[in-house]
Amino acid sequence: MGAPDVEAVWRIESARIVAALTRFTGDFGLAEDAAQEAVAEALVSWPRTPPADPAGWLMATARRRAIDVIRRRVALRGKYAVLAAGEVVTQEPDPDRIDPDRIDDDVLALMFVSCHPVLSPEARVALTLRVVAGLSSQEIARAFLVSVPTVQARITRGKKTIAAAGVPFELPPPAERRERLGGVLSVLYVIFTEGSTATSGDRLVRPDVAYEAIRLARTLAALLPGEPEVHGLLALCELTAARFPARTAPDGSPVLLEDQDRRRWDVSAIHRGLAALAKASAGGLGPYGLQAAIAATHAAAPSVEATDWDRIVLLYEALGRVAPSPVVELNRAVAVAMASGPEPALAIVDDLVVSDRLSGSHLVPTVRGELLARLGRRPEARAELELAARLCANERERSVLLRKAAELD
Repeated sequence: MGAPDVEAVWRIESARIVAALTRFTGDFGLAEDAAQEAVAEALVSWPRTPPADPAGWLMATARRRAIDVIRRRVALRGKYAVLAAGEVVTQEPDPDRIDPDRIDDDVLALMFVSCHPVLSPEARVALTLRVVAGLSSQEIARAFLVSVPTVQARITRGKKTIAAAGVPFELPPPAERRERLGGVLSVLYVIFTEGSTATSGDRLVRPDVAYEAIRLARTLAALLPGEPEVHGLLALCELTAARFPARTAPDGSPVLLEDQDRRRWDVSAIHRGLAALAKASAGGLGPYGLQAAIAATHAAAPSVEATDWDRIVLLYEALGRVAPSPVVELNRAVAVAMASGPEPALAIVDDLVVSDRLSGSHLVPTVRGELLARLGRRPEARAELELAARLCANERERSVLLRKAAELD
């Protein structure tokens, strides 16, 4: 039997290992550092001596590293006492000592710590991908098109902030949990959205990033089966990801919804999404559940023309009441254009222009250009699409906008 793949084992087990270590040491930063040291040692050791239990090996090694650090701290302070919840410094760590009944709670607590409100949004995303998803700094940097030192700085600052704020490693009390859960879901949504449509770079879709968000959403749904919005987010991610195989051509160029071969949509992902949506519906649909219901309406339609656009308009109206935002209004305008024509939709978009609520975004001139083109106002449409192209940071999207503008000449 060959050596196990360190990266694969780490990706699967990282959250459980870091969570258990954090409870063992009481130090979130130390736990993550010790786990990373264990991974580095595995890269050297496993090819020579494959372990029978890779996850247990990582856990035991990381615990030894953590105890070594604590011993050094104790020696420096001149203290000879008990460390990490009563374990004596001379004792060798025993991986079997971790209570398996607490693992799920520990992983859930790790999610809440990584997404704690004291952290900046960027630090929440970086920490979640690092300590919960198990991605390396290089992978996170590549996903969000920032430098590796930037990612490492965000992670370091995040751990220091958590330590300075005295954030306890525990599940929030029930009264706080739902409020804090919104922050966790928001982080997963940001990660998935970046994977679904990259904000910049030369790729429209980053499936590896999106699928990490889906994996984390599945974990969260298993840990909190009674929270409808957790299932709503999972349903939204699954139903959106179902279109990935048809969203780009072999050369990576975008394929618009009306041109997609729906036979290439992932039927299994659609079924998983609909099952999650059914669970979300049992508790009443929130913002993520409503977006999932919109995605389900698309999934049920054989073509753009046969889509139930009236239902989508109603769902966007409901979403606008529950979670109002200019992006929701813009998406409602697109649905109104499909259901009732471009003129009433243009009125919605013009209101957004007047309010200046999406200033600097390429989305408003993109939709406005499309609507003006459908109304036959070609010079205005071309100007809007060219403006959208200048504002768009994603090279693939920009090429589509420029092509559409050229076609109006």
